[in-house]
Amino acid sequence: MLTRRSFLEMTLKGIVVIGTGNTLQSFTPGNFSLPDKRKVLLRFALGSDGHYGQPNTTYVENHQRMVEWLNKEHKGRGLHFSVINGDLFHDDNKFLPDVKSTWDKLSMPYYVSHGNHDKIEEKGWEQTWGIPWHHAFEKGDTGFLILNTADVAGKYICPDLDWTREHLQQFSNKKHLFVFMHITPVKWTENGIDCPELVAMFSAQKNLRGIFHGHDHLEDGMKEKDSKHYFFDSHIGGNWGTPYCGYRIVEVLQNGEVLTYQVNPDAKEPVNRNTISTHEKVSRQ
Repeated sequence: MLTRRSFLEMTLKGIVVIGTGNTLQSFTPGNFSLPDKRKVLLRFALGSDGHYGQPNTTYVENHQRMVEWLNKEHKGRGLHFSVINGDLFHDDNKFLPDVKSTWDKLSMPYYVSHGNHDKIEEKGWEQTWGIPWHHAFEKGDTGFLILNTADVAGKYICPDLDWTREHLQQFSNKKHLFVFMHITPVKWTENGIDCPELVAMFSAQKNLRGIFHGHDHLEDGMKEKDSKHYFFDSHIGGNWGTPYCGYRIVEVLQNGEVLTYQVNPDAKEPVNRNTISTHEKVSRQ
């Protein structure tokens, strides 16, 4: 029988230590502690795949719980914003007003990305959420990109490469850069899609600290390519995935490190925890 403890231990075994570029350290259950709150420059949360309106699911209750959990995070340690990373509703855009009013109950600012089940034209999406499918924003010395990975019919697509290239360059002088996109651009899973040109851009972007995905409800950890870190956050709802519904937290610290951990709200400790430290190789001639 798979207990919660054995599940957490198996999840953590899949985390590795990377020795070049952005260095990522992993931690095991039992030594979890957070940095002093005063050392956190920026803190945000990610959730995905609420599938509001999916038949035979408790989508209303799922969303209410997630709103409560994120508002509790905001009231406690604080959140500068949250990101709902795709599949906000399930196929039928008649659910869009209800899911919008639900997320509007968040007590912090929030952003959304377009998922393959969010079947609505970009104009209607922008009228509802106030941002297009591709969107860039910044918070101090940190830049953020939201990329689109599906067309209006739900077909998986690679993001707009010209737009992405332009905005990666725009934020190249920022200390940190993060990317949010619903579908992973590497065919790691059955539900992924290969976008080699995009991945090459990511690999070359020195200040890119993390790429965050939803879509793969069974994934709640990290995958690595070219010393870049691709993170997943389980699911908010839907009818399949990890045995819990959860979310991911990211903290940018004063010392330049980035801490991220996956939260199962029913567990006392995180499902996994990683710290990204930045290193630049010094060339000596």
